[in-house]
Amino acid sequence: MAVDISDGLHAPSLVEVTTRQLREEILSGELTPGQRLIEEQIRKRYAISRAPLREALRLLAQQGLVEHLPRRGARVTEWSDTDIDELFGLRAVLERHAIMLALPLIPQAAQRLEAVRDRLEEMRAADQAGDQLRKDDAHRAFHAAVVGLAGNRQLDLAMEPILLKLQRPMALNLRREAKLVGPQAGIRRHEHLLAALESNDRDAVLAALDAHGPRRFLVPEAVSLQPTYG
Repeated sequence: MAVDISDGLHAPSLVEVTTRQLREEILSGELTPGQRLIEEQIRKRYAISRAPLREALRLLAQQGLVEHLPRRGARVTEWSDTDIDELFGLRAVLERHAIMLALPLIPQAAQRLEAVRDRLEEMRAADQAGDQLRKDDAHRAFHAAVVGLAGNRQLDLAMEPILLKLQRPMALNLRREAKLVGPQAGIRRHEHLLAALESNDRDAVLAALDAHGPRRFLVPEAVSLQPTYG
């Protein structure tokens, strides 16, 4: 598959297009966890040279979606079910700690809450535009902004790698929720959390965080219940 690049002064670079297309394949599940990313095959499929592909893989590694193995090349990052549960557990602990530190918000901290509103608006806009990758990024940024309410730099730094590792599970689960419950289900859950934050009531926010956490959806093809996290 040749990479589609639009003409014009603001056309995305070859690296940007390649990174986006590989991200879509990873986040959609077309490329599965642990799958090797063989450069020669991808180069032929995208009709690109080695340099932009390697830069795209480097950027994807920074996003937690690709990992480089010594003498074995690159592969899609693989996390066990236990890893994913532990990472979501850590996210929940940090979010809860951030809320305990942040609320009630003083007037000078209103700008931090505006950042949460902006990320939710980005989720809405991306959803309406059908831009799933942009929605995935806004979703991750929403949770980073929630922790950012505490105004604690070390807490922000602790949260960042956790959210990067959760990029794929969060994206897949949000997409599965849209498929099984409805396209607006994930947006509504995040709206509910934002409304709780705007109430400036610590107990209400902690309850909303608990409700926002692990969810379960019936997956007909698997005839089983599988956890979904927002």
